[in-house]
Amino acid sequence: MKQLVVLSGKGGTGKTTVTAALAQLLEPVVLADCDVEAPNLHLLLSPRVERSFPLSVSRKASIDPGLCDGCGACAEACRYGAVVASDPCAVDAFRCEGCGVCGLVCPRDAVSFHEPEGAEVYIGSTPFGPMVGAELAVGEEASGKVVSRVRMEAQLLALDTGLPLVLVDGSPGTGCPVIASMSGADLTLIVTEPSLSGIHDLERILGVAEHFGVPPLVCINKSDIVPELAREIRERCRSLGIEVAAEVPFSEAVAESLRRGLPPVGNVPREVEDPLRKLAEVLPGGLNESLAGKRG
Repeated sequence: MKQLVVLSGKGGTGKTTVTAALAQLLEPVVLADCDVEAPNLHLLLSPRVERSFPLSVSRKASIDPGLCDGCGACAEACRYGAVVASDPCAVDAFRCEGCGVCGLVCPRDAVSFHEPEGAEVYIGSTPFGPMVGAELAVGEEASGKVVSRVRMEAQLLALDTGLPLVLVDGSPGTGCPVIASMSGADLTLIVTEPSLSGIHDLERILGVAEHFGVPPLVCINKSDIVPELAREIRERCRSLGIEVAAEVPFSEAVAESLRRGLPPVGNVPREVEDPLRKLAEVLPGGLNESLAGKRG
């Protein structure tokens, strides 16, 4: 089983569009939508949900009004401003970090802790293979834990079905959910765009890939909107010894297909589809080289 994760240093580069195209071109694969804070791969691949389950990712404090005498010790100790001093005291769940200090200082043992449902994980099927995804609850921040569970479920699916590839649509940026998406992967495809912010964030995500020892390939999406910046990306990748595996031109037809909820291949012009097809041809070789390097 191999794991390919598609990432971008910033949002809006077309990462999910590229992932959807690869799902079509590399099928059958196991798909994992790890952008749990703002998932949208399902909008293009229309999975049929077969089962789902809640996932607890944090804990919250609560105060028993029958035991609380309103002394306010918990409110004074809470560094997050999550406890409202009153008689009885109350907890603002959106601010509570579950650190436990309120329970330590309460003289009446009025504080208890619970683990609310922080996310909903689903497992379904698409025309291109099984898919796992999740959506974080409003106010939850522990998205890295949810991403790890989504990836674990996808890996189990791959073992159960015998499918050789897990294709991960990761989160944008470089934070905790990105690290959870990337760590342990065999290859990362980084989708960038020729803009100043795109170049800056490409440098950051390449640094994360290097830190975790995951070999990167780069795809320049909307490559013709600022040719001089696209050239700068190519030169920078060449200096780092990183392959630019595809350059996909901008097309308004892509936006129209997304608006209609259609996957890219078969619904975009040939000048957009052809680079995506060539990318799909390059990736198996990159995965094999990555595995050979790990064995070596």
